[in-house]
Amino acid sequence: MKEQFTRYEIARIIGARALQIAMDAPFLVKISEEELKLFKYDPLKIAERELDLGALPISIHRPLPRKHKDKLMAIKEENVSDEEIAQKEKEVEKEIVEDAGELGFTEDEETFDIEQPTAADEA
Repeated sequence: MKEQFTRYEIARIIGARALQIAMDAPFLVKISEEELKLFKYDPLKIAERELDLGALPISIHRPLPRKHKDKLMAIKEENVSDEEIAQKEKEVEKEIVEDAGELGFTEDEETFDIEQPTAADEA
């Protein structure tokens, strides 16, 4: 049973069990008075003896890395002409102006014309 655990797991198991024994937990195996004297009543040696005999009801859960593959989907690009994009932008702008009028942000008679930048504005 000892071969199944790594040395770190063994150290953790023995340490936890030794703490229990030090706090007067009952032994899980029969240990004679001579053996206790030989171990010098050391909880670590008693815990190690219990582990060697397979008396400890302990299981180890080892988390393993996920072997999960995410499929990456290709992004589909729509072939949209410049005229269609301009038409959609105008529709969105019209909706924004209408919504602003409903909320009272603009006057009803006022209209907004979006001007294209000229060469003089860019310079």
